[in-house]
Amino acid sequence: MQIQNNISLKPFNTFGIDIKAKHFISITSVDELKAVFSSEDFPKKFILGGGSNMLLTKDIDALVIHLNIKGKQILSKTDTEVIIESQAGENWHEFVLWTLENDFGGLENLSLIPGNVGTSPIQNIGAYGVELKDTFLSCKALNLETLDIETFTNSECEFDYRNSIFKQRAKGKYIITSVVFKLSINDHKLHTNYGAITSELEHMKIEHPTIQDVSKAVIAIRESKLPNPKEIGNSGSFFKNPIISKDAFLKLQDNFPDAPHYTISETEIKVPAGWLIEHAGFKGKSFGNYGVHKKQALVLVNYGGAKGSDILALSQLIQKTVARIFDIKIEAEVNII
Repeated sequence: MQIQNNISLKPFNTFGIDIKAKHFISITSVDELKAVFSSEDFPKKFILGGGSNMLLTKDIDALVIHLNIKGKQILSKTDTEVIIESQAGENWHEFVLWTLENDFGGLENLSLIPGNVGTSPIQNIGAYGVELKDTFLSCKALNLETLDIETFTNSECEFDYRNSIFKQRAKGKYIITSVVFKLSINDHKLHTNYGAITSELEHMKIEHPTIQDVSKAVIAIRESKLPNPKEIGNSGSFFKNPIISKDAFLKLQDNFPDAPHYTISETEIKVPAGWLIEHAGFKGKSFGNYGVHKKQALVLVNYGGAKGSDILALSQLIQKTVARIFDIKIEAEVNII
């Protein structure tokens, strides 16, 4: 293990924010992770995974621990399902592609989501009608107080929309080291009715799609709307889609009859945050070297050289404007550091 000093974290966050870590170390095993947290040399520690779901607004006066534990394995397999364990440092999209290469179904709708496997349960990542919790079996996590590895089942993770126990009462108390999934074999259940997947498959002239076809459709949709972080700094969707009461939606509909929506329950409606932001006038708006993406209003972008504090201020302006126009509160999906 080699500790480096005054290292730029620009290559380690998808927003491409150039802030410095006072100390930096890359961890490649659970034993190394335990050793670092057993050491009293650096009382302040900061965990960094894929750097995709965060906005860095200041230098980090701590030991930044880059979780780079790799590996994946099949734990068991039957004629209908397979149990797979992936280590936390595996790139999420590459892991999804690996499952598809092996004809394992369940993650195809979650293709091209940035980040690593280890951070996926924290916010219960989701896209196109599918959430992580749908295939999640369990995860292993390091208890930072006892330095023991504990296992969390699906129910113990307390999953909710873009939420989990790791964002609530267990926040800052654990580090996820691996995740176990239960995926399908042969009898795959496709989810193609959400968003533009069906129309994209029609455009691709595919009448009987496979899980690989669904993944290709999702990738095509995301690439048409979302900027590549390697080209334009961003963290994907910056805001959560707000879930409001039915009464609040009816009030919104009085003023905006064409407002898109998804029924969650008899009393709850989900409204696309991107639509709210676009109709508040922010889609494609530029503020010099940062702004809102021209194709997707949910995405805030760093065109190069922007400060995290600039993007944070923009996000707060968007929240205030949306609240003033629509009387709806939208929350940031990314972690503000």
